[in-house]
Amino acid sequence: MAEYIMKHLVSEAGRVGDFEIASAATSTEEIGNPVYPPARRKLAEHGIGCDGKRARQLTRQDYDYYDLLIGMDSYNIRNMKRMCGGDPDGKIRMLLDRDVADPWYTDNFDATWNDCVRGCEQLLNTL
Repeated sequence: MAEYIMKHLVSEAGRVGDFEIASAATSTEEIGNPVYPPARRKLAEHGIGCDGKRARQLTRQDYDYYDLLIGMDSYNIRNMKRMCGGDPDGKIRMLLDRDVADPWYTDNFDATWNDCVRGCEQLLNTL
């Protein structure tokens, strides 16, 4: 959800050319799958599409390619650092100063939406 919320905010700000935004998983559970249907529905409620997206796993090359790698929770951050061979350039950061609500376990997509919007707005304002 955060990938598409950020893309939407960047588009609204007229800054599409300033960013390359993508998402990747730290686990293998959903690799190759489209966006989880309840997440897709939540995005659609706000006029945001995510057609064609398929889950892929984070790679060590992503660390070299991207300027920032944003994690949703402390578990993701630990995995991201492990997968990237550490974080020597300080590129790996949390979206919020706490874990984003995880709808996979809670089924509360409203809370996740709110966390992602808040975090993405803050990130865009910072950048």
